[in-house]
Amino acid sequence: MGLDHVDRNRLWSRLRDALAGLEEPPATPVMVVDLDAFDANADDLVRRAWGTPVRLASKSVRVPALIERALAHSGFRGVLSYTLAEALWLEEQGLCDDLVVAYPTVDRAALSRLVASPQAAARITLMIDDPAHLDVVDSVRASRAVPVRVAIDVDAGLRVGRQHVGPKRSPLYDAAGVLELARGVLARPGFRLVGVMTYEGQVAGVQDDVPHQRARSAVVRRLKALSVSQLAARRQEVAEALRGLVELEFWNAGGSGSVEATVADPVVTEVAAGSGLLGPTLFDHYQSFRPRPAAFFGVPVVRRPSPEIATVHGGGFVASGPAGADRLPTPWAPAGLHLTGLEGAGEVQTPLTGRAAALLEIGDLVWFRHAKSGEPFEHTDRIHLVRGDRVVDTVPTYRGHGCVF
Repeated sequence: MGLDHVDRNRLWSRLRDALAGLEEPPATPVMVVDLDAFDANADDLVRRAWGTPVRLASKSVRVPALIERALAHSGFRGVLSYTLAEALWLEEQGLCDDLVVAYPTVDRAALSRLVASPQAAARITLMIDDPAHLDVVDSVRASRAVPVRVAIDVDAGLRVGRQHVGPKRSPLYDAAGVLELARGVLARPGFRLVGVMTYEGQVAGVQDDVPHQRARSAVVRRLKALSVSQLAARRQEVAEALRGLVELEFWNAGGSGSVEATVADPVVTEVAAGSGLLGPTLFDHYQSFRPRPAAFFGVPVVRRPSPEIATVHGGGFVASGPAGADRLPTPWAPAGLHLTGLEGAGEVQTPLTGRAAALLEIGDLVWFRHAKSGEPFEHTDRIHLVRGDRVVDTVPTYRGHGCVF
């Protein structure tokens, strides 16, 4: 049995002991975050950023107590939220006064709240890549007395001939297109252009050191290197075009998987990160870093259809993105469990095979890791914070606060 298996079995025992200390048995699925791993990951992200501020990507956390905990680490500054409604809630709760909404919004109800609050409008920056986004803001306000802060999202994908590699985000690619929109913002009363965003998802979000996929991993690393080089030149062109037009407050870029490459670009003033705090399985195989798994969900064994199979109740929390085996949750502790090819991870039941299946009894919890960070917390109203073999706190998720963003 390898060291990884030993660690996973120790985790199984440790989490069992931690939950045994609760006054009441927790409802399942039980979701936990290991604070020792979380804090170590936060410190590692700051170390990798080499003094560049880390803006917390809240989409990858979705637990106010953990957002607050991450921001308390020296080196973290501000939140990159995924909806305006979320940013407004975080501002109202006093959790953060520096928020950037990572995606354009047409949520008129939330926009109405923003333009009605000078304080919120001064603390929240909207993302745009089209004049139509400005039109939506103007459609909800009778006066432009409260200026709205905006940042321009610039496509950061790799262009090879007519091929585009990377997230399909902004229609803006070159300096000319960015400059045209920037001039439109500056000429329009009631708006302030304060930032730029270039998210290189093809670098930050793709594993490049996958066992048994050496050839593919080598190709991915070459594409990443080409993308970083091409993007650095393009960022410089856009920055020079904007320099004589506006003084920006920030240039946001990157993600947990590209921190070192992103902060090496002198144009970038802050790097976004969130998934690296919790270490989901899609971040297991990067050459540049190794986050510690920090988030787990436990579901109970409810059937033993055969001596070789243990069936747990639920567990089918499939990650967003292209459908594939890498989006399925991974049975993690005890070690030596596997999903079946016929049923996979089910909404109501998930059969598990492997050597450990024969040792499980009805009522035992099996711990899974999710493929993505943040998403599993949409399935619960609370999580247990564990340190060592003790639950030190139980805190609400966004849903536990009655929020669905």
